[in-house]
Amino acid sequence: MRTKSTTLLISSMVAVVQPLTGYGQDTGNALEEVVVTAQKREERIIEVPIAISVLDGQTLQDRGFTNIQDLAFAVPGLTMREDGPGSYTIFMRGLSNQYGTGALVGVYLDEAPISLTGFDQLDTRYHDMERVEVLKGPQGTLYGQGSVAGAIRYITKAPVLNRYEGTLGGSISSVSGGDERETINGAINLPLVADKFAIRIAAVAEQGGGWQDQPQAGIKDGNGQDVVNARVRALWQVTDEFTINAKIIAHRNEIKLGQGYENADHTVTIGVNRAWVLVPKKYDYDLYDLTMTYDFGGFQLLSATTYIDHDNQYPYTTISGPQTTSAGFESSNERHVSAMQFAQELRLTSTGDAALEWTLGAFYRDAKRYFYRDGLSRSAAGLVTPSFFRQDDTYKSSSVFADAAYRITERFKLGAGVRYFVDDQTGSDGIYLESKSFHSTDPRVYASFKLSENVNMYGSVGKGFRSGGFNRGTTLPDYKPESLISYELGTKGSVLDRRLGFEVALFYSDYKDMLRRGLQFVPALNNLQSNTSNIGKVEVKGVEAGITLQPISALTFYANAAYTDSEIKEVDALNSTSIAGDPVDYVPELSYAVGGRVGFDVGSLPSFVRVDYNYRDAVTYIDRTSFLPQYIPQTSDAIGLLDASVGVTWNAATVELFGTNLTNENKWIDPYYNWNNANRTRPRVVGLRVNYDF
Repeated sequence: MRTKSTTLLISSMVAVVQPLTGYGQDTGNALEEVVVTAQKREERIIEVPIAISVLDGQTLQDRGFTNIQDLAFAVPGLTMREDGPGSYTIFMRGLSNQYGTGALVGVYLDEAPISLTGFDQLDTRYHDMERVEVLKGPQGTLYGQGSVAGAIRYITKAPVLNRYEGTLGGSISSVSGGDERETINGAINLPLVADKFAIRIAAVAEQGGGWQDQPQAGIKDGNGQDVVNARVRALWQVTDEFTINAKIIAHRNEIKLGQGYENADHTVTIGVNRAWVLVPKKYDYDLYDLTMTYDFGGFQLLSATTYIDHDNQYPYTTISGPQTTSAGFESSNERHVSAMQFAQELRLTSTGDAALEWTLGAFYRDAKRYFYRDGLSRSAAGLVTPSFFRQDDTYKSSSVFADAAYRITERFKLGAGVRYFVDDQTGSDGIYLESKSFHSTDPRVYASFKLSENVNMYGSVGKGFRSGGFNRGTTLPDYKPESLISYELGTKGSVLDRRLGFEVALFYSDYKDMLRRGLQFVPALNNLQSNTSNIGKVEVKGVEAGITLQPISALTFYANAAYTDSEIKEVDALNSTSIAGDPVDYVPELSYAVGGRVGFDVGSLPSFVRVDYNYRDAVTYIDRTSFLPQYIPQTSDAIGLLDASVGVTWNAATVELFGTNLTNENKWIDPYYNWNNANRTRPRVVGLRVNYDF
């Protein structure tokens, strides 16, 4: 497979990782120029010396994206594990493990960090969104320790000070073999004081859409979601120099069968007692964000303050299958997470077109997470025992950072950055209380050279870092931090009078002290205990490529792909789940997306058709402590998903017929199905969507 995949990718090296434009836009004969804020300043995307994928708001709307699972299939190289709707662990660029407490991929909503831990990254809905930026590779200098593999930035639409505007939409769709789903969404912009103060209110509500059954409990289509997500943004232009942005988000989601795992026949099997009705999943959070900027002329001061209150109640069940080392073991329990996070960032950024661009900043985070589970387990011999566990953690971290780039000539720019980070953790399971401090200095250097006004080459070397933590409830040792050095070379730009956009990035990463699970003998307990430990060294290498072609204003094609070779090179831990030579879990070797959009008139009515196809290789999971040797590795399915839509616009109203997974693929997304802990592709969905702009 590797030889075939490598040949396929090399033969298409004319392309790049992500389209550089919002390819659904009609901008004449030229592709629209994209401006991003990936480096915490506004820049043309071709001038940013990192690989970035950008999906604009129109593209998100056209494709009907609702959550990050949709994004993961649209962005090659981005994968994830889902433990029920709203609970995601995100992986990128060959860095993938479910151990440790911190995130590998940082997630941000405007200026607000919304990664609480690696397992608690807030569910975000894509309504009234300006764009999504996916930053590839370590972003530790500007975004901190939770961005070892990259960062995802959701940019919401800001209030407009000088006009009333809004949108109202809704959809109804049918899930193959399941329930109907109804969605209503809207946004309104209200300039309450002309050119001074405006608010923007956006909300979405979803209901139904389930397809999973628990026949023993009489539950049909039980994974339908009842979601309400409301966002209010306020913009106050106090003076020409002083601006205040405030945002409040309330998110509520409830699912009767909320674990997300299913069998091939779309049934859900509950451990210990098949007829149990487990606790429904409730996923709620409130977010408060205040961002203030003051322009001093030549530089800008920004203060961003965020507070998050999050509650998550969800069911969890496991059934160990015949391929596991503990066949016949079953458990079911209810789990609760209560978390809060306060974050404060102060940042000074140069403005204007000076030869020297610079950023100085400081960041502070205070987070608390309380977790408990309560349930029953049954051994292979049939013995049923109660199961209870609690965990109470606090995280206090602070950092200072700086980044500067100097334009040596009109074509050549050289830059460097560094962040010093300190993380103080405490943890308790009600018996053991531990505390420890971790710290890191993370540098980055980069350079870029313009071949022309619209074509740029770049190179960068950056370090990433993720804190260590505790093996609670035992006398096992703590685990150390992980670190990463990544090297990247790339080129991006547009040619043919900006009708063809392209990007190519090659990268190599040296990932040290990767965290995995293992077994260690504890003399005080006279048995083996499961623990998280630093197992050794991983090497990751890959290439990402993509093109966007707009030969005429009404016709756009895109293709992008990622090839990743991620391999464990050294293992220095006893009884590890992995050995040298193993691939890294949840990393597809090849993934790609292709598609296009054509606009035309039906009579005098503007219309369009778009088609998108997303493919991802099978991913593996290796755990030598849980699976019998002859069944290693565990493997998901290779997945190809075909989506399409056709729409027509009359005055300010657009009516659209859409379909996702049109071939009704029923495949394993996750390889962990022999523990009854894996989700599958969503069945075919066909629906009608109406949107009215005013």
